[in-house]
Amino acid sequence: MRWQSVQWLYTLRGCSRSTRVLFHEYSIKAAILIQRWYRRYVARLEMRRRYTWNIFQSIEYAGEQDQLQLSSFFSFMLDNFTHMNGNGPDLISHLLDSVVDPLTEEARQLKYEQIVVPESYSGPRLSFPLSVTDTNALLSAFKEEQTLHGKYVLQLLHETKKFLKQMPNVIYLSTSYAKEITICGDLHGRLDDLLLIFYKNGLPSAESPYIFNGDFVDRGKKSTEIIIILFAFLLLYPDHMHLNRGNHEDHIMNLRYGFTREVMQKYKTHGREILQILQDVFSLLPLATVIDNKVLIVHGGISDKIDLGFLSTVERHKVKSALRLPKRSADHLNVHTCSRSSSRQSGRTSRASRRRKKHFTKQGSCSSSSSSSSSSSSVCSPRVSSRNTSRRPPPSPSLPSPTDVLQVPFLDSFVSLEPPEPPREELEWQQVVDILWSDPKNQNGCSPNSFRGGGCYFGPDVTQALLQKHGLCLLIRSHECKQEGYELCHNGQVITIFSASNYYEEGSNRGAYVKLGPELVPRFFQYQVSRSTRKLTLHQRVRVAEGSALRALKEKLYAHRSELMAAFQQYDIDNTGRISTSEWAQVVESVLRLDLPWRTLRPRLARLGADGNVEYESCFEDISLGEPIPPVTPNLAETLYRYRTDLEIIFNIIDKDHSGQISIEEFRQTWKLFSSHLGVAVNDQTIDDMARSIDFNKDGSIDFNEFLEAFRVVHKLDVKEQQQG
Repeated sequence: MRWQSVQWLYTLRGCSRSTRVLFHEYSIKAAILIQRWYRRYVARLEMRRRYTWNIFQSIEYAGEQDQLQLSSFFSFMLDNFTHMNGNGPDLISHLLDSVVDPLTEEARQLKYEQIVVPESYSGPRLSFPLSVTDTNALLSAFKEEQTLHGKYVLQLLHETKKFLKQMPNVIYLSTSYAKEITICGDLHGRLDDLLLIFYKNGLPSAESPYIFNGDFVDRGKKSTEIIIILFAFLLLYPDHMHLNRGNHEDHIMNLRYGFTREVMQKYKTHGREILQILQDVFSLLPLATVIDNKVLIVHGGISDKIDLGFLSTVERHKVKSALRLPKRSADHLNVHTCSRSSSRQSGRTSRASRRRKKHFTKQGSCSSSSSSSSSSSSVCSPRVSSRNTSRRPPPSPSLPSPTDVLQVPFLDSFVSLEPPEPPREELEWQQVVDILWSDPKNQNGCSPNSFRGGGCYFGPDVTQALLQKHGLCLLIRSHECKQEGYELCHNGQVITIFSASNYYEEGSNRGAYVKLGPELVPRFFQYQVSRSTRKLTLHQRVRVAEGSALRALKEKLYAHRSELMAAFQQYDIDNTGRISTSEWAQVVESVLRLDLPWRTLRPRLARLGADGNVEYESCFEDISLGEPIPPVTPNLAETLYRYRTDLEIIFNIIDKDHSGQISIEEFRQTWKLFSSHLGVAVNDQTIDDMARSIDFNKDGSIDFNEFLEAFRVVHKLDVKEQQQG
């Protein structure tokens, strides 16, 4: 190649001057064309990367809103389960209300010590107080996929609970005793990320102190191992290992996002007891950490109501879940249901959409909301869309109306509250909610976090006011996944740190941690736990993540097929099966409310007809449900798919022994509660027909997992690829 280039140069030397000039001009033009093409290629790739990220994040936050609605259902279920079952709420009450432990600390410790560990157990055997040998044994065992015996888990949690009881709500640290403090963000059950952090940065010790800023559990498959490691190092180095509470250190959140299921699968004998003591442990975790009286570290964020002095006096152990208002406070409030016309509701929906409009417009900027009113989290019922309320049948006369039950501290509701003066329990609870759930925004002010469903959006002025009030200079928080693992906003006064790499999909994001020394100048360290993406090009990584995001989005479309089709047909007056692109985008956003660039996404979701209009039924061509059982109508099958996760969570609560089976009577009770609360019109005869049809061996028990399996979606392209393979 080099010899050919030399030959070409000698050839040019022999040419006339005009020929060389012409060649030079052509070379410049070719270079400009190549540069132009490359810039367009990079721009298109960046656009795909951004909308992929937007899809992941929008679906994640929509799931959190669904969880807030489900927590309201749990409250409703707790209030009505007793008179329907006759046996009391049992595990429901354990999950939603505080459990009074009749045993003393000494008696409980003795009980755990008497648990027999079989000789066949080959995992680590802990002795208390813990030593470095114990923590090393835990790390080695978990690397080898071993499980710690339930006896040692209970003992570890018991000792952690005793220690946390002595800790204040706000921990004050100093860098004068250490060179640097390492702050880590969300881990979400990703053990590989934690082990990589320890490999790169060293194990916790007096020379290497750590702060882990909440959300240790849920989503990932190794949440149990992570809390065991973190709690073990907390007991080993209490002055150099610090843990803040996150919004997922919450037993109701754990029901939806996997941690409850993980514990019960790994610890079938002691699982329920582990979950119950974890309620106390999670509620006892500190809420904030302050370094050198200059840096505030909280999981979510702040609001214009946050006061560190008041936060220090909160009885945090009473807030078992930030999703439930303390009962006495709920009774104290005077709740009135608001009647709203459809026009006002549509206006509210559009305003909510506009509030979220700037949330994803810029990568590298904070979440945004156009509202700038001063407002902290308040109490209301969960979001209910106008499309659902129009179809909702009247509630069962034997059960109270869902709108009469006060639910959770999340805005975007149909109820107005007129409390004379909020009791102290509510004020404390609101502070905890704001600390755990809030997000920063670019605009000034403090407004309801309508996009996520809980906490607040706080602007640069709110950050500045709190920092000045308490003599601080920096706020470090987590709670939001960032593509680079960290992000700065509010003129560098707010740092978001997120430590779970590959959070949405393999290669979707880096993880990061930040180190602070005596100068309080942050130093960021990035990483990515990836076995397969290291060999992929940037284009290939984007394509993999994009494919995963579009699959999730198509499933979301299919789950709302009936509503979408009804809305499409309102525009399609002549029944052509086609509508304009703008009408298609407007309908999809009005139904899903994900605030996504639907026009940009349209080529990946629906095809155009010969006239340039969208063939709207093509949205659903690539996906279908599995074969449902005979008594289930198509509309009911779609409803079952949409609420599949909610039904699975309810089933897991009722299935006390986690055998995978429940009685036909329990199946009926579940459906009656579910249909009454969510307004899903299913009559008793249909429920009985479903129960009989899935009682395959006629023993009076139902394999609920098999029942749900009939309502999972099938991606037709995946089936074709498998057949071709």
